[in-house]
This record gives sequence, structure tokens and C-alpha cells, in this order.
Amino acid sequence: MKALRYLALSIAAALFLIPFYLVLRNGLATEQEITAPTWTFWPSQIRWENFTDLFTNPAVPMVRSMANSLVVAVLQTFGQLLLCGLAGYGLARIPYRYSNLVLYLVIATLMIPAAVTFVPTFVVVSTLGWVSDLRGLVIPGLFSGFTTFLFRQYFLNFPRELEEAARIDGLGHWGTYWRVVVPSSKGFFAALGVIAFVTSWNQFLWPLVIAQDQDSWTVQVALSTFLTSQSIDVVQLFLAAAVSITPLVIVFVALQRFLVRGVTETGIKD
Repeated sequence: MKALRYLALSIAAALFLIPFYLVLRNGLATEQEITAPTWTFWPSQIRWENFTDLFTNPAVPMVRSMANSLVVAVLQTFGQLLLCGLAGYGLARIPYRYSNLVLYLVIATLMIPAAVTFVPTFVVVSTLGWVSDLRGLVIPGLFSGFTTFLFRQYFLNFPRELEEAARIDGLGHWGTYWRVVVPSSKGFFAALGVIAFVTSWNQFLWPLVIAQDQDSWTVQVALSTFLTSQSIDVVQLFLAAAVSITPLVIVFVALQRFLVRGVTETGIKD
């Protein structure tokens, strides 16, 4: 039984890694090898100079685009963890007259298609002069109704005994949240942080509209320039894709332990 389990996991892992292999293999090959009728497992000659061609391409500022994506993803991740965490804790633990109404309004935002709010958001950002500006890329994504709802559901199950002990020590809601709740919920924060980071990094449509200047391009916009109606730069497209997923892999590997804990824990370890 254990052998079958390991076999199934090995097959699943191999299938999961196939896209990564294809991206790396094609990124280090020539266009002739990629489009050849016969398949080779690995390029006959690895072209490391493809990296130089990618990062010195004057038409696509890859380094700048990666840096912009990193700044946007990090700021939006920390912004969501801060704002949505506070909002979720308030909805779960601080009773006030209109708490249910606020909760229903937050949930209602999840039912509104993104296409409905896209144009009004662009008008606001354009009016503020944030087009081709990192503020226009970052600020609209600092709050998420879905993340707020997840925080609220999580804090509902957080052990009240810990909060009551903090109140006895003289802490209010603010002190209890930062000194007791947050340190005991690192796994859940890390899990939502990974989700927020990946979501922000992979955004394409909003940066495509807002980042009209090359200096404000994100990596997803830069990737799209390799694939146009006039031409397709297959080699650089694959190599740029491989480079662009590197930060995601690093974040996932670094936080995978917290990611697993965040799915299962209820607020504190036994």
C-alpha cells in the first residue's frame, strides 16, 4: 500500500514539474530546436547567452519590470495582511451596531465582477495622476474583501482564553491584536501572504492598462511584449517565463511550512 502511495505521489510530482522542465528547456535552446519536428529531451548545446540577450534587450526592460513586480507584490501583500487582518479581527471580535451590515457589504463586494469596477477604478486612478505610476499599481490592490472574510472566519475560532488573559493584563483590543493574536497566528498570516503575493505577481490586465510607460511595466506586461501579432520571440518568451517564476518558487519554498500550518491550525499550537 505504501509503495502504491509513493508511486502515485511520484507520478503526480513528475506531472507537476513537466511545465517547469519545458520552460527551462526551451529557454536554453535555439528557436530551430524548439520548432523542430523531432523532439529532444535537452538542447544539443545549452545557450547560456540567452540570459544575456534577455537582460540586455533594449525593447524589454526585464530587470526593471522584475523590480516593479517585486515592489508591487510586496507592498500589496503587506498592505492586505495589515488592513484585512485588522478589518477581519474587528468584524470577529469588536461588537458594534453595524458590524453585520459591514460584513454583508464586504461579502457583497465578492459578488461584483471585476469588469464592473475596472473602468471606475481606472477613472479614479487617472484623475489622481497615477497612470504609469507605482501608486496606481499598488494602492487599488491594498484591500481585499475575500482576504478580510477569511481573516474574520479565522479569528472567530481563535481561543478567547488568550484574549481574556491579555485583557486581565490591561491590554485593549489594539494591544491584544498585536501582542497576542498576531504572534499566535503566524502560520495563517503566512498562508494568506503567499496567496496575496502570487496573486499580485501574476496580475496582467490592470498593469497592462496602468503601466503605459516602460519604466512602470511589471514582469507580466514585459512577457506580453515577446508575443505580438507581428512576431513571436519564442526563446526569450520561454526564458523570461522561467525567470519570472523564480521569485514565486523562492517564496513558496521559504514559506511552505507555514503554508501547511496555516491551512490546518486554529490559532495556536497545543
